[in-house]
Amino acid sequence: MRVELEEKLDALPNQPGVYLMKDRNDRIIYVGKAVNLRNRVRSYFNRGSSDARAFVQLLDRVLGDLETVVVRTEKEALLLENELIKKHRPRFNVQLRDDKQYLCLRLDTSHQYPRLETVRRPRRDRARYFGPYSSASSIRETLRVVNRFFQLRTCTDHVLETRKRPCLLHQIGRCAAPCVNPVPPESYRANVDAVVLFLEGRSGPLIDQLRDRMKAASKKLEFEEAARLRDQIIALERSLERQTIATTDAIDQDVFGLYREADRICIYILYVRGGRITGGRALHHTSDFPDDELLTSLVNQYYADENFVPREIILPSGEVDALTELLTEQRGGERVKVLVPQRGDKVELLALAVKNAQRSFSERTRTREEIEQVLERLKERLHLKRVPHRIECFDISHSQGTSIVASQVASIDTEPDTANYRRYKLRTVKQNDDFASMHEILTRRFKRGLEEGDLPDLIVIDGGKGQLAAAFAAMKDLGVENVDLVALAKSRDLDVYDRDAESRRSPERVFLVDRKDPIVLPQTSPELFALTRLRDEAHRFAITFQRKVSRKRGLQSQLDSVPGVGETRRKALLTHFGSLKRVKEASIEDIARVESIGPAVAERIHAFLHQPADAQVDEGEDEVRAASIEDAETPASE
Repeated sequence: MRVELEEKLDALPNQPGVYLMKDRNDRIIYVGKAVNLRNRVRSYFNRGSSDARAFVQLLDRVLGDLETVVVRTEKEALLLENELIKKHRPRFNVQLRDDKQYLCLRLDTSHQYPRLETVRRPRRDRARYFGPYSSASSIRETLRVVNRFFQLRTCTDHVLETRKRPCLLHQIGRCAAPCVNPVPPESYRANVDAVVLFLEGRSGPLIDQLRDRMKAASKKLEFEEAARLRDQIIALERSLERQTIATTDAIDQDVFGLYREADRICIYILYVRGGRITGGRALHHTSDFPDDELLTSLVNQYYADENFVPREIILPSGEVDALTELLTEQRGGERVKVLVPQRGDKVELLALAVKNAQRSFSERTRTREEIEQVLERLKERLHLKRVPHRIECFDISHSQGTSIVASQVASIDTEPDTANYRRYKLRTVKQNDDFASMHEILTRRFKRGLEEGDLPDLIVIDGGKGQLAAAFAAMKDLGVENVDLVALAKSRDLDVYDRDAESRRSPERVFLVDRKDPIVLPQTSPELFALTRLRDEAHRFAITFQRKVSRKRGLQSQLDSVPGVGETRRKALLTHFGSLKRVKEASIEDIARVESIGPAVAERIHAFLHQPADAQVDEGEDEVRAASIEDAETPASE
């Protein structure tokens, strides 16, 4: 680090503010906020920093200068950060992007005869805004209901003042035509109030209000008006029933759900208006920012862009104090609650938003170019011989040292290749020995691969140095070349013996054959995600097969241990009753009715299955295990 930068770091204040990082051409590349500028900025240059973002690793090469702006509060830092991001659009900042524009409805209640109009962006005026609506069809349906039943004008203010005769909408009963007719303002205002209740989803007060108007019209012998209100009530009840009730609280909420795979992120904003779900929108990003920092930045940008600020904002995580203060101010002083819920209805809403984020995420796949870039970076960072288009991963699973099995899963260009999934039963290893098991499985895989000319670009072992050494020994024994081999060690808890220490986890580590220390890839990188997803799939596949083998072994060991019960009688019992549980529930007479089983054998079976558990000694266990775990490599059935 240059001397002038070190001097600037030493002179940083312990106050809230914003910092601007510039490259060597004096272009702003990153803008950040901090409660304490000195601590935050210096953390980028600590050697033991856990910040794995890509641009942090590049700072020594690209950073040319550093500027700071001191403010009074964290809220002011949020505001200034957003303004500077909009102004300079720094290369490494997360910026609000969306591929759609969403519509809102605007109702200017200060006008004598308000009209409902469609707008793209709410303005900070005194009008009422409803929405946003996630599709044009939903907003058209809303306007159709309003025009049909509440008869608000649709013409502009200029047309209202200059029209000389009623339009077609008045003739078909969709507008009261205040442009030319003497419509009483109080009557028109009643319709406006009803529209507000309808758009807020407040069905109870709206229906009650319309019923009161219907009764009043009936008493005045205005039967046509009463009939119109009756039909309006029936139609509105049907319309309101189709809206999804989200919460018993009739309030406006925005619920932010986040779904992430490595650096690819989708944030879904679920709109709840008057306690009912009205729509949502998805924001897609590519970033290695931590979730909390990403959410804070995007929420700040979203509402600073003149979007409607509801009474409650629900987030999955993050600091909320500064956002609460800032958004309360943007709402005009009416208090806004920013919540990170832990239980109740709000957690269910959050789960729904996350589900929508995941669905929206799944609709967007990486382009071919992006996949090639991920594989190239994986080759570079792990020092591989070639680009790992085809990867296989192996895992060992057992149940308390018994029923030892292994799994092989595969991927082609980071996507699962289920045709090359395999399940193995161990041939030579009879005890719990992960290293020996891995050596046997890889030996068998390499032999088959050499015979068929079918070997992957990269093999990933679930484990650490020991498992990697065993796999490498199998590779050397058979003279396999041009196949890269790595081991992926799971993240684990640290400081588990210190109850007072904050719980921490080690990073995922990749071990190479010719390197002493593991490689730690950025924990949100797509390269690591490609490996961990394959490793987790291998673990799932192995566990599923191991449980199946364990159940079969338990079933065999119990029935085969009954004196006088062999393969034929065991199959007859299971065919007749369907499961071991039903055999246990059967009486001696029921068992005796099974073909090839008489009363004497039935009595022995019943007595054996109903003796205390600790008395059931499996005398033939070793032989059963050898017979049940046969020499097999079976393709995946899942």
